[in-house]
Order: sequence, then structure tokens, then C-alpha cells
Amino acid sequence: MLTQRKTVTIETLTIGGNSHVRVESMLKTPLGNIEACGQEIDTLKEEGCELVRVAFPDMTCLEPLKEILNISTIPIMADIHFNVDLAKAALGAGCKAIRINPGNMPKDGLANLISLARERKAVIRIGSNSGSINNFQLARAKGNRAKALFLAVEEQLKILENMGFEDIIISSKSTSIGETIDANVMLAEHFPQYPVHIGITEAGALPEGLIKSAAGLALLLVQGIGDTLRISLSAPASEEVKAGYALLRSLGLRKKGVEIISCPTCGRRRLDVPKVVDEIRPLIKDLPDGTVVAVMGCEVNGPREAMEADIGIAGTPDGIIVFKKGEVIKHLARDDLRKIDLFFKELL
Repeated sequence: MLTQRKTVTIETLTIGGNSHVRVESMLKTPLGNIEACGQEIDTLKEEGCELVRVAFPDMTCLEPLKEILNISTIPIMADIHFNVDLAKAALGAGCKAIRINPGNMPKDGLANLISLARERKAVIRIGSNSGSINNFQLARAKGNRAKALFLAVEEQLKILENMGFEDIIISSKSTSIGETIDANVMLAEHFPQYPVHIGITEAGALPEGLIKSAAGLALLLVQGIGDTLRISLSAPASEEVKAGYALLRSLGLRKKGVEIISCPTCGRRRLDVPKVVDEIRPLIKDLPDGTVVAVMGCEVNGPREAMEADIGIAGTPDGIIVFKKGEVIKHLARDDLRKIDLFFKELL
């Protein structure tokens, strides 16, 4: 369905082309609180965040933005609404990526901005969301909101292309899964050369926001649509990154991190599965990327239903069994869970 997308580069991060689907997030902390921003960036880095967007609302945030750019270990994209001077200031401060709506900026100022972006080898993300489409776009789309979202991106894209700028990421988001899917399919069909950022905007809190985001983004990703994603949650930004990788792992698109599979439990269970999952999660986080760990409630579910797991444990009448690809390797006492990471590393 899709032709080869171009690759854009933000610092050393490549997006599009043959690159992995990237996982990004956005700082929840205002730029003015530099120390808290730095702590949040460090937490995001630990979770594997590859690009972080920051709100840049006014010039009072310019010095903090410069400071954040100096200390950040993750590429930064400045998020700007309306004000072309803010966009130019962000590029001047060293930002290698900005998110703007060129349709909301004066033509002369925009021309200067594009010239500066070209000079700085910066990437520009453009796009639409369900709150940004206007009555004219809706009228052109005859009330079809997904098409209006597409038309809004098309208008912005033409502005940049007419100025000879093509280091672009495009995006179209809605709170509606259906609108998001339809709009992004149109983008992919009409503009297959550009990397696409995907997400469900204002998806909500946990667990509803996670379910809604996964339902929508999975439908796009299995069609090959999406080069970078954010799972937008009313939750800490680190949860967005964890969820992003979990989604990509479940679809076989990334192997970063350890995947835990566990049974839903029943009357046969000999292990408190939810409790054990929580206990071993910090113990196994340093296992190789892509490792599948199973936690099963009984010896029946254990090796049989989880035989594809790289390593796993299951409850037994006498304690715990450890199995590898369906084969029982060790019999342990319940208290040995505290050393389970050592057993796993030994057997992998």
C-alpha cells in the first residue's frame, strides 16, 4: 500500500524510511521548572523515550528552553502555537525540531522561519487534530470530520512544499478512533513520502486512555502507518513510554524491554499471580530486550500454555517450577522468588 517514506533526522534520531517506529512523549512539567524538567527527562530516558516534545508558550521560557536543551539526553521538539517568533527563537536556541501550524503564521515570518529551519537542518512537524479543524475545512469535506482533518494537513503541507521545505513529519489526530484511522489512511495514501506521527488525542486516564490508544494505534500500525507515536495519557509521561513499547512489542514491531505474559488465574492457582508479577518486574528489567517471561498460576497452565516463553515460573503444590521453552528446568521454594533474576540469567 505504501511507498518508501523519506527519513528525517532530529539530532541523531532517524524517523521514517527503514527506522523502527519511534516512541515519544511530552514533558508534563512547565519549562520554567528546570530541575523538575531534568528529572522528568531522566525518567523518560530510563524508559527508552526517543523524542520528547516540550510546550514553548512564550518568550519567558526561552532561557529555560536553552537550559533544557543543554542538559537533555533525549532530542527535543518545541511545541509552538501561532507565534512565528517563538518558532524562530526555538531554532535559534538549538532545537532541531519544532511543531507548528504554518497556516496560522504570517507569510513573511513563515518564510524567514523556513529559511532558518533549512539552515539549521531542523525538522518541522505539522498536523491537525479534532480541535483545530475550521468551518471552511468542514464545508469542503461536506461534514466528514476525518476528511477535514486530512484537508487541514494538506493545506499546511502545500505551504511548506511551496517554500521548498520537505524535512517534514505529518500528523492527524482525533479523540475519535474512527476519525483518526480514516484521516491517517488518507494521509498515507496521498503523501506516502512523509513520515507520520500517530496518536489518539486526549485519550484519557488509565486504564481507559491506554485501551483507547492501543485500539486505535494498533489498527494503523498493522497497516504499516506510523513512524513515531505517542500514547497520550492523563498519567505520568513515563507511563506513555512504557505503553508505547508494550504496544509495539505486542505487534512484533519492537523488542525493547522484557515482555511479561501471565495467566488470568482460576480456582487451580497455586500462586498469587498479580502479586508475583509485581515482585519480579524490577528483578527482570535488565534481562535482554525481547525476552518473554511467563508467570503462571499452576503447573497445568505453566509449561503448556506458556511453552513459547523464553523463561517462566508456575505454582505447584510444593512451591514453584522454573521452565524454559516449555521444559521444566528447576524446582524452587516460594522464598526463592527473591533470587529469581539470578536463576533466569543463569538459564537464558
